[in-house]
Amino acid sequence: LSIRTYNKIWADAQESLNSLLQKEIEEKSQRPLKDRLVVFQMLATFYIKYVQIFRNLEAAYDQIVHPQKRLIIRQMLDSVMGRILELKNEMVGLEYSEYHYFDDILQDLKLSPENIEIPIPRYFIKEKVKVLKERERILAQIMMDAGICDDEPQVKVMPFEEAIRAIQIAERARQGRLRATFMKQIYLEEKRERLARLHGIKGLDLETAAVCIQKYWRGYHQWKKTLKLREEEMIFLGMTQPLHFHKPSPSLLRAQKVDNLRCEIQDKHESDFQEALVTIKERVKEVEGPDIKESLQDQIRQWFIECRHVTGRFPDYPDEQQGGSAALFSEKTPEEVAAELAAKEEEEKKKKGKRKGKKEKKEKGKKKKKGKGKEEKKPKKKGEKNKKPFSFPSVSFLLSWLIDVWQNRDEAWNFSQEYDPELIKEEKRKEVEEEIRVQVDELMRQELKNLKLVVDREIEKKGKKGKRGKVKHFLKKRSLYLIFVSLCRTIDSLYQELVEERILIKPKKVKLSDYVGEYSYLGTTLRQVNVEPMPSLTDVKQLIALYGILPLGSQSVHEKAPLVKTLLLAGPVGVGKKMLIHALCTETGANLFNLSASNIAGKYPGKAGLQMMLHMVFKVAKQLQPSVIWIGDTEKTFYKKVPKAEKEIQPKRLKKQLAKRLKTLKIEDRVLIVGTTQRPFDADLRPLCKVYKKIILVPRPDYASRFVLWKYFIRQNSGVFSKQLNISCLAQVSDGYTQGQLLNAVQAVLTERRLMQLNKKPLVAAEFLTCLAKQNPVYKEEEETFKVELLS
Repeated sequence: LSIRTYNKIWADAQESLNSLLQKEIEEKSQRPLKDRLVVFQMLATFYIKYVQIFRNLEAAYDQIVHPQKRLIIRQMLDSVMGRILELKNEMVGLEYSEYHYFDDILQDLKLSPENIEIPIPRYFIKEKVKVLKERERILAQIMMDAGICDDEPQVKVMPFEEAIRAIQIAERARQGRLRATFMKQIYLEEKRERLARLHGIKGLDLETAAVCIQKYWRGYHQWKKTLKLREEEMIFLGMTQPLHFHKPSPSLLRAQKVDNLRCEIQDKHESDFQEALVTIKERVKEVEGPDIKESLQDQIRQWFIECRHVTGRFPDYPDEQQGGSAALFSEKTPEEVAAELAAKEEEEKKKKGKRKGKKEKKEKGKKKKKGKGKEEKKPKKKGEKNKKPFSFPSVSFLLSWLIDVWQNRDEAWNFSQEYDPELIKEEKRKEVEEEIRVQVDELMRQELKNLKLVVDREIEKKGKKGKRGKVKHFLKKRSLYLIFVSLCRTIDSLYQELVEERILIKPKKVKLSDYVGEYSYLGTTLRQVNVEPMPSLTDVKQLIALYGILPLGSQSVHEKAPLVKTLLLAGPVGVGKKMLIHALCTETGANLFNLSASNIAGKYPGKAGLQMMLHMVFKVAKQLQPSVIWIGDTEKTFYKKVPKAEKEIQPKRLKKQLAKRLKTLKIEDRVLIVGTTQRPFDADLRPLCKVYKKIILVPRPDYASRFVLWKYFIRQNSGVFSKQLNISCLAQVSDGYTQGQLLNAVQAVLTERRLMQLNKKPLVAAEFLTCLAKQNPVYKEEEETFKVELLS
């Protein structure tokens, strides 16, 4: 049943993806639209539909066990993720804002905000569990050897005599409280008897006392019964949640067992598939290899004869760069092939001449432009020239291939969803043919030389002397490079040194879903009246998933989607900036490097030491990617004027080197630099914005987010909800306080002693307000400063 279900989900995703691609092609073929709102509506609609397809493909990839199907779904999934990031980049360029609001579009499509939440693909962690566990083991071993215990709270060692004295004081106090309670009971008893003797009151008889007790007991019993019926009614109506809601149900436990079993089957099928790739390829090479080689040689010899018959001489054999003999069998005549080869040679000669002319013009132009105030165009970085949107060709090709291979394929024999050997044979036959073609090309080049020498009496031209000089120069450089590499240290030693210096730290295990917040439902309405809304916590979470988690988790997405090298998280204290960084590392399995000014103070002194440290950090980060380089309080790196109290730590050490190191990051390097700041207005914004291209404002929570946060924190700390606890009142009164302050208030109230009293004394809102009043909130003036500085 599950196989059919997830195959259907995959098929539905294919159909919707195909129709969506057709719509995009139709929209692009029409005249360009000039109305900005219409263009944004179109892009936002495509974005929402791609997110829905992304969610379906992610579910299918996680649940399907067929290894070849998973391979093609993975490619489709990466392409869809790339297209989502491309659309996001287009919307940012259109609105000049990182935050977008789709209230009206969701209403038209009859969707809820949860439908457009970016899911985090589970294969980011599942497919490298062993590597991550081994890395954690090595990191824990190095930290233990170095005596670093950041995770465990530091316990103050108490002297033996002082500990005995503290225990004695506590025990005497306990005995005194018990004695006082006992003496109070005796005193009240004696007082009651004394008053009865003075007033001459006689005690009730046995029957009257029994009736009195029954009356009070029946009233209490009926009150408890009515209260229980009312609670059951509220649970039935969905107004309140049951007390055992946080406990996993048997159905959930059974689903987890099935999920674990499915993962084991996926791993087994994948290992069998990888073994089959090797064995079937060897079998194809043994059985069909000689026939393929003979047929290729016959085809190439026939081409020799046809070309000599048409042109009167034997042709030149194509080089490896031109495709070798593969370029000869593209259903073209010998005349066309010869003409193409000649045209390519002429083009190469022209290009060489143009390059020389361009270099001379550039040198002249640079001399003329010196002293002028006009800005020059920035050249494109290496790797960005060939960077094009990849979703249209890749997805359309995948869809056409799927229709040909999988749509009408009979799988009645494959109930266990193992690999299909026929598909492997077709794929490996092409690989074997390419490998044999390379060998055949070498043989046929030599044969063609012999034919020219015997028939046409042609002598091979000698190579130019200039090339030999270049080769010798290259060999010299190569030898120096090999000497340098041999003297370099290993990655393991660099890794160990960075851990011991506490530059490479262990990230906390926090998921992005733990960053709780609510969607902003009035964003579109506010923008219609020219009011820029404050982003919600859900918007922040979405940006972290788009700009951080998806590119770091997938290599193909990082290479082909719009490149983001740096992120800046700005917001007041306690809004969860560090938590987002730890969640970024947890969801992608990334290493975390701490290059904060306070952390690197006194380490690797001097300019040479700084360069050595950055070289080590970036080298380890690239080798063990994905990696996150965190720079806390990054405004200190770009101070306008360094305060006297901080001159000793040299906070501006990284200012010049950081921009230089960013240029060394290539497209294939999954390294993200993330800065956090709580006072961006103390920094010089121009160099700050040059380094951090993407700035994300992390605001304090609004009313809806505070309502959700109070419930989440109280439930997380084992609190119990009752009618006396008004969450709406708490959310309203706590306006201006951050998530960290709300959590501190909950933890201060819900101590072990208070949790033991919950049955007799339910929680009240006033308890939390007392703890909140001791903390300073974020005032509107500070929030407006963040909004003006970062969103304007």
